[in-house]
Amino acid sequence: MSTVFTKIIEGEFPGTFIWRDDLCVAFMSINPMAPGHVLVVPIEEIDHWIDASAELSDHLFRVARTIGVAQQGAFDCDRIGLIVAGYEVPHTHLHVIPTSDMAQLSFANAASSVDREDLDAWANAIRTQLRSAGATAVV
Repeated sequence: MSTVFTKIIEGEFPGTFIWRDDLCVAFMSINPMAPGHVLVVPIEEIDHWIDASAELSDHLFRVARTIGVAQQGAFDCDRIGLIVAGYEVPHTHLHVIPTSDMAQLSFANAASSVDREDLDAWANAIRTQLRSAGATAVV
């Protein structure tokens, strides 16, 4: 049975993508903890992140770092948070979150919804930074 992330990756459900390569995608969270919150998700359905191969895990974290650097340039934030929790959806994913304080790293404070215009604006800001850094997997 496909996860909600697989349905997003395959285009069955909408997603605001910023990255796609042969191993993973990155798209905007629809329940962001802060403006610019991105999920990095392997294309392969893997429930627990420690079950991913070392190569895939390395790739996911490299992509998350690349996106984090872009977020740092795109948003007025102090740090880029990274969370790998795995309880919300049984499909490995990394939360990459621009933050100004620790409270923004709480799922309890995540927005219940977000305007499409905000998602698009945040995605465009990140894409601009990624392209200016020479990233080639930007969508």
